[in-house]
Amino acid sequence: MMTTSLQLKYDIKDIALAPQGKQRIEWAGREMPVLRLIQERFAQEKPFAGIRLAACCHVTTETAHLAIALKNGGADAVLIASNPLSTQDDVAASLVADYGIPVFAIKGEDNDTYHRHVQTALDHRPNIIIDDGSDVVATLVQERKHQLADLLGTTEETTTGIVRLKAMFRDGVLSFPAMNVNDADTKHFFDNRYGTGQSTLDGIIRATNILLAGKNMVVAGYGWCGKGTALRARGMGANVIVTEIDPVRAIEAVMDGFRVMPMAQAAAVGDIFVTVTGNKHVIRREHFETMKDGAIVCNSGHFDIEIDLKSLKEMSSEVKQVRNFTEQYRLQSGKSVIVLGEGRLVNLAAAEGHPSAVMDMSFANQALACEYLVKNKGSLEPGIHSIPTEVDQEIARLKLVAMGIELDTLTAEQEIYINSWTAGT
Repeated sequence: MMTTSLQLKYDIKDIALAPQGKQRIEWAGREMPVLRLIQERFAQEKPFAGIRLAACCHVTTETAHLAIALKNGGADAVLIASNPLSTQDDVAASLVADYGIPVFAIKGEDNDTYHRHVQTALDHRPNIIIDDGSDVVATLVQERKHQLADLLGTTEETTTGIVRLKAMFRDGVLSFPAMNVNDADTKHFFDNRYGTGQSTLDGIIRATNILLAGKNMVVAGYGWCGKGTALRARGMGANVIVTEIDPVRAIEAVMDGFRVMPMAQAAAVGDIFVTVTGNKHVIRREHFETMKDGAIVCNSGHFDIEIDLKSLKEMSSEVKQVRNFTEQYRLQSGKSVIVLGEGRLVNLAAAEGHPSAVMDMSFANQALACEYLVKNKGSLEPGIHSIPTEVDQEIARLKLVAMGIELDTLTAEQEIYINSWTAGT
């Protein structure tokens, strides 16, 4: 229910959860030194004074630090959930009660509530949108063209969202600059690979408490998220099978030591299936038909369309919850298929998402991308823009400093050599 406290509008589960949320937010901050430095600078410089900002993100302890940094920087910000199962209700409560940030997010919210919150974010008439999957941006372009004049730009941190933005650009409707946070080196090399790799297995284990060693785990997609998931699964003793449509990625998976085969073959031998493609119906009717009894399927891509749950339900005589975030579909043939987290992001539905140490870099990119949009107001062309290399490098440098790791530096002789075309061998 929409309520008001101290003139602050919000829509969360329970404001009384705030003390627990604040404690967890503070714990996450211990592992986020880069964002803390940025937050301190923002508090002094106020780069977002007069800027209205709408953030559509997973409402977690890590996201809380991004929201706090933006508010400290002077932003008039609102926060909504980017996924109905990714909200941590105690964090949402603390952001409202302790930090004065309007939050519209409830774990388990239905689709109608989710879309209402998207509209609420746009009611804020944002100058900057932080998006996770491009739902807010797509809604703005389709339904609220009159607000485009307010927009300085958007930042996007997911592969799925970047794919949608590229489609908008091809269709000629991307009339504003969009910062491609997802492809920053300090984002996808670490967040996608190490964050998704660890948090996906965390979600699977919390939901099922199964032993991964000796199991056949099928990873659909060998992008950075798939690589991380496959790597971590192998580290836990699983026998990993990769499915791919890209021949280069398939070769890479083979040379990384994984079996590669079509999903039609993998379906018959897999014990656990993880989709990380960002595409639709990667696991569908014909695959369910050949799966083992008790096969476990989950998604760590983005939207809940990677697994064709509609067809699975049509094939089933019974669906029941057997553990938290774990549903058993009893097929008419008699065997069962287990679905985790309703086919949504298993690492956020059944666990807590990425570790804060890796989100430190991702959200540093988000914060600095927003600052870049403000500093370059009016000079950026419509379209998709990469994070500047110097920003990427600075985030990595700050992270290494926080970790107590030192680098070599080039000698004067090496500087001359590396920048010369005459030196040769």
